[in-house]
Amino acid sequence: MSAVEQQQAEPSPSSNSSNSFEVVEADIANKYEAVVPHWFYCKVIDSRERWFPFSRQDSEKLEEAHNSRKDDERLIVPTEGGRYDVHLKKRLCCAMYWEEEVSEVRRCTWFYKGDKDNKYIPYSESFSEELEETYMIAITLDEWKKKLESPTREIIILHNPKLMVHYHPVTTSDDWGSTPTEQGRPRTVKRGVENISVDIPCVNDFRNVSLSMLQAHFKKAQEQQQIGRVEFLPVNWHSPLHSTGVDVDLERITLPSINRLRHFINDTILDVFFYNSPTYCQTIVDTVASEMNRLYRLFLQRNPDFKGGVSIAGHSLGSLILFDLLTNQKDSSEDEDGNKAGSQMGAYEQGDVGGVKETLKKLELSEYCSVFEKERLDTQALALCTEKDLKDMGIPLGPRMKILHYVRTKEEKQHAQQQAHVPAGNDDEGEDAPKPESGSSPQLDSSRSTNDGGKRQYLDVGLGQVSANYPQLIYKPEIFFAFGSPIGMFLTVRGVKRIDPNYSLPTCKGFFNIFHPFDPVAYRIEPMIVPDLEFEPMLLPHHKGRKRMHLELKEGLTRMGMDLKNNLLGSLRIAWQSFTRSPLLAVEAAATENEAETSLEKQTDMKPEEPAATLKEDAAPINVGMLNGGHRIDYVLQEKPIESFNEYLFALQGHLCYWESEDTVLLILKEIYQTQGVTLDQPLQ
Repeated sequence: MSAVEQQQAEPSPSSNSSNSFEVVEADIANKYEAVVPHWFYCKVIDSRERWFPFSRQDSEKLEEAHNSRKDDERLIVPTEGGRYDVHLKKRLCCAMYWEEEVSEVRRCTWFYKGDKDNKYIPYSESFSEELEETYMIAITLDEWKKKLESPTREIIILHNPKLMVHYHPVTTSDDWGSTPTEQGRPRTVKRGVENISVDIPCVNDFRNVSLSMLQAHFKKAQEQQQIGRVEFLPVNWHSPLHSTGVDVDLERITLPSINRLRHFINDTILDVFFYNSPTYCQTIVDTVASEMNRLYRLFLQRNPDFKGGVSIAGHSLGSLILFDLLTNQKDSSEDEDGNKAGSQMGAYEQGDVGGVKETLKKLELSEYCSVFEKERLDTQALALCTEKDLKDMGIPLGPRMKILHYVRTKEEKQHAQQQAHVPAGNDDEGEDAPKPESGSSPQLDSSRSTNDGGKRQYLDVGLGQVSANYPQLIYKPEIFFAFGSPIGMFLTVRGVKRIDPNYSLPTCKGFFNIFHPFDPVAYRIEPMIVPDLEFEPMLLPHHKGRKRMHLELKEGLTRMGMDLKNNLLGSLRIAWQSFTRSPLLAVEAAATENEAETSLEKQTDMKPEEPAATLKEDAAPINVGMLNGGHRIDYVLQEKPIESFNEYLFALQGHLCYWESEDTVLLILKEIYQTQGVTLDQPLQ
C-alpha cells in the first residue's frame, strides 16, 4: 500500500499575520458533522515509521467491530482476505500465513504532514479525540484560533475549518523555565481521510495486479457470481535455509564493486549450491513441502467453505524445486476424493511407531524429551510439526532434520503399504506398474526408458539429480506455473536429452513455462520434447490486446525488408538474363519482355506470401506432448519498448519482472478460471 500523498500546497502563515485567516464561509459555521474514521497500520521501512490505510472494506469491518464490541479483549477481525488478523483491543495486526513483524493498528481521524516527505501521519487516537472535541466547540460557537499542545509538546493551531497548522516545538527559556512556541515552518493538519487523497490498494503487488485484471477481463463472470478472486500465498523457504550463517561468511569475501549485481549473484548461486548439496537439498524440499502443506491446512481452517482448486507457481530456482517435488509425487487412489489433509497423519494413526519418547530414543535425541513433554506433543501432533515449529521449540538444525526425515519416512512407508493393497482391477497403478522413485526424472528416449503402454513413465535414481526423500503434498495442484525457470538447463546438465511426449507430472495436469526474452536464467522446455522441430515459443498477448507497438513496427519493417529484397533479386535476375541472351527478333524480344514482366509480377505476388506462410505455420498446432495436457508449454513475454534498446542492460530486470507483469497475471487467471469453464469477457487478439 502507498501512504497518503500531498494534494494541496503548503501554507506559510506566521503568528503575525493571523488576520488573513479570519474568513470563514457562512455555510460552514455552526454546522458540526462527526468525522469519519479510517483504520491504518504501521510499517517500519528504512528505520522510519510509515502508515498505510486498510482497504475501505476492511476499515468498515474494523469500525463496525470497534463500535459493537469495544470491550471484548479477544476480538479478532480478519483483514486482507484473511491473510492478516487484527487484534482489535491490542491494536495489533498479525500475518497469518508467513513470518512478519507485528504492526501497530490505529483508528485515525486527524493527520499532519511529515517533515521530510509528502506523507500524512496520523495523530494518536487519544490526541485525535482532543482535537475533534476542540474542533466541535470551535465550529459550533464559531470561535477559532484555538491552540493545542500535543503530548510531544508540538503546537497545533485551528485558524478556521480550512486552515489548521502544526508547528514543531522550538523551546525558549525565561525566568519561568522553557516553553514551546509556534515558530518554524508550519505543516498542514487535516481532519478526516476524505480530505486527503488516500490511495488504498492491496498489500501485495501480484495480488493487486490480479484484482485489476479481474475487473478488466472477468467483469461479467464476477457480476454473475460465477467466480471468486484468486488468493496468492507466498511459500517461504529461503529464510530458514539462510539462517545457517553461510551468508555472513560469503559477505566477507564478496568484492565491494557492483554491489547490487554481486548481491543478486550471491543470493542466486548460493541457493543453487545449496540445492545440489545432499544435506541442504533434503532441508530445502522438506521445508518447501511442509510449508505448502501448512499453508493449505491453515487456509482451509480459515476458509471452511472453500471449494476451489489449488495451483502453484515458482520463480527461478523455486520453480526447479517445485518441478522436482511434483515429479516425485505419487498418484494413489486415496487422493482421488481429493485433498484430505488428515491423510498426512495416517502413518501415526495406524502404524505401530510408539510414543514420542521412543521415537526420540531411536533417533538418539532423548535429551529433547523434556521439550516435547512441556509442549504436550503426542505422535499425532509430531506428524503435523513443521521445521518452524521445531525451531520455535528450541530444537537445533541437526536434530530438526532428523525428526522431520523420520516423520516423512514413516508417512511414505504407510503410503506405500496402502498402495500395495490396491485391487488389480483398479485404474490406479498396480503391482506391475513402474513406480516413481526418489530422485526420478522425466523419461529419456530409447534404451534407458521403461514403457507402460502410454501411461506415465519413470527412470531410476540418478542422472545427476541429488538423491533426496521427496515429501508428498496433501493436495493435487491443478496447474504449475514456472517463472524465469532454469528447469530445462538443469535437466540437460543431469543428462536428460529428451522428455518423452507421453510424460506428465503424476498429480498435476497443467504446466506453463513463462519467461521474459532477456531473462538470463530462463530456459525453454518444448525443444526437449520435440527436438527435431524448430519453432518459436508462444507470444503472451498484451493484457490490453494486440502486440506492443514497437514489436508490430519491428515485424512490419522486417516484412518490408523481405519484400524489397525479393523484388531486387527478381529485377537483377531478369537483367542478368537479358545480358546473357543471344540477339532475338524484335517480336521475340517483345514476347520475352512480356513473359519477363509476367514472371516478375508472379514473383512479386508470391514472395510477400512467404512471411504469411511462416506465420501460418507458427499458428498451426504443434504436438508438444502431455506435460501440459497436449497444450503449449513455453510462453514468452513481450519486452517493453525501452527494454528493446539494450538487452544486457535490462537482463537483471527481466529476471525479476514477473511479479509486476499484468500479462503474466492475466495468463494465470485465464488458465485457472478456464478449469471452471469461465473465459475472458473478450478474447485477446
